[in-house]
Formats: sequence, C-alpha cells, structure tokens
Amino acid sequence: MTEIPKTHPRYLSLTMRERLVEGVKLGVTAMQGLIAHGRGEAFDYILGEKTRDFAIKAERAAVAMMLLARHPVISVNGNVAVLVPEDIARLSKAVGARVEVNVFHYTPERVERIKKYLEQFDVEVLAACDAVLEGLESARRIVDSRGILIADVVLVPLEDGDRCEILKKHGKKVIAIDLNPLSRTSRMADVTIVDNIVRAIPRMVEMADEMKNWGMKRLEEIVAEYDNSEVLAEAVREIKRYLEKVADEL
Repeated sequence: MTEIPKTHPRYLSLTMRERLVEGVKLGVTAMQGLIAHGRGEAFDYILGEKTRDFAIKAERAAVAMMLLARHPVISVNGNVAVLVPEDIARLSKAVGARVEVNVFHYTPERVERIKKYLEQFDVEVLAACDAVLEGLESARRIVDSRGILIADVVLVPLEDGDRCEILKKHGKKVIAIDLNPLSRTSRMADVTIVDNIVRAIPRMVEMADEMKNWGMKRLEEIVAEYDNSEVLAEAVREIKRYLEKVADEL
C-alpha cells in the first residue's frame, strides 16, 4: 500500500482508499466496491466527517436490538472485510452475533477469499452458501442456512436496498450502516446508522461492552423509543445545516 503521512489532512480517507485498493488486489473487494465507497465518502464529507448525535442514537438502538436478538447476524461484504475486520471480530463477540459473508458480485472463490481474510483477524465466519433467501434474484440470495436464513436481526453494513426489503419480508429486523440517508436501504431499515463504518463499528463495540450488562427491560425501552424516520430526517437537516455553514464561510 502507498504510505500516507499521518500529518496529511486527508489521512483517514486516503488510508481507507488504500485498504480498498489492496482488497481488490487480493480478490476480496470488488471493483464496483470502490465506486460504492466513493459515494459514501461524498456523504461523509457533507456531514463534516464526524459522528453526529443522531448516529449515536441509532448505534445505541442497534446494539440494544442485537443484544435482545435470539440469532443476530452480521453480514459482511468485501468492503467491510478490509475496512474493519478487527472491529467486526470484537462486535461479534460483544453481542453474540454470527458473521456471514454475503456478496452481490458472487463467486465461490471470492466468498472463500473473504472468509480466509476475516479468519486472519479471529473472526468465526459462516460461508457455506447452502441456502436461498426466497424473493431475491441477485446473488445476495445465496446465504448460509446457519446464518442469515434463520436470523431474527441482521446488521447490513453499507448500502443494499433490494436485500433489505426481502429481509424485512421474511420478518427479520434490519440494521443498516449507510452514509446516504436518502437511499432505499436507509429508508427501509428498522435502524439506520448514518455514519462512517470505521467510526460506527468501534463505537458499537464500546456500547455493547457496557450495555450487555443492562437488564432486558432497559434494552427493550431503547428499541421501543427509537424512531428511524426522525433519525433520517435529522441526518438530512444536518447535511443542510453543514452546507449552509460552509456557504456562509466562503
């Protein structure tokens, strides 16, 4: 990877790009994943590249939902695998969730490469690809019978609108991490975390380490009081405020 000076004002952003490019070279990240990342990066930029209060609220609700779940699953694609592998391992253990490889650009070889990559970071990975999620036509329909197929809560990091809709039709709760509050994924999910995944997942781990000691009633109250529509509206309002602030400073 290209060495990025830590003093560079775009250090974090450029480092993420380098990880994704390396992921492509390894056959873990799809080329199309670079385009998807660029779209998310643009939204992060107009959110000021920081975690906002509405995102923290969503992250807390997401952790509560996963802790209450009987069979939570974290779905991982190539982008997620190379950006936050250590944090996926930590979150999986903290909330008792299985980790499953599920990709749009599918080949058995690519799924196996993602699985082996994650296992380097002590992630226990489901990747049997032995079941089908009915109602979905894309390769995302290929799932593990021990994971997404029987999950009651699925964490879907990064945009994936068509699968989100089908997961909900199967009666599953969906948690999305999506920097675009306007996407189908964001609007269809039960909980949408409008935050950069490299900030969201580590914070969720910290929350889970604390919240796993809370009583069920307290966790249920957090989930019941959460309003995803209001969180998305606040995200859009924050984008508007940030852009107006920048315009005033020009």
